[in-house]
Amino acid sequence: MEAHRSRPPAGGEQSTWIAFAGVMMILLGFFDVLWGIAAIANNEVVVVGGHGVMILDITTWGWIQLILGVVVGITGLGLLTGNTAARWAGIALVGLNAIVQVVWFSAAPLWAILIIALDVVIIYQLCVNWERDRSGV
Repeated sequence: MEAHRSRPPAGGEQSTWIAFAGVMMILLGFFDVLWGIAAIANNEVVVVGGHGVMILDITTWGWIQLILGVVVGITGLGLLTGNTAARWAGIALVGLNAIVQVVWFSAAPLWAILIIALDVVIIYQLCVNWERDRSGV
């Protein structure tokens, strides 16, 4: 007997992956807010390279990170409610968050790599595990 299903049952695997993505976006938003506050409070980063030492002011990036974190967290809450617009906003915001992490490579490379990896997992879950209800409700 063939076990073929056209889609997972309601409340099944697809909704748990979207809930996972929503919770991870809330956590990601929280971490981004903390990272933004830290960048605003301690706004100078010293980078040692092959051509000498550079002192960078990261206050603006701290504010961008802080605002992005708040918006990502709110979008994660929208995902938990099943909002389709939150899905598309989540894909865009988490993609933007991955790009913003490139700024932090000089200050905290391991942190930036871990957050980019988390962003990729969230984007994957939002792209693959969302199916529109075919009943029209």
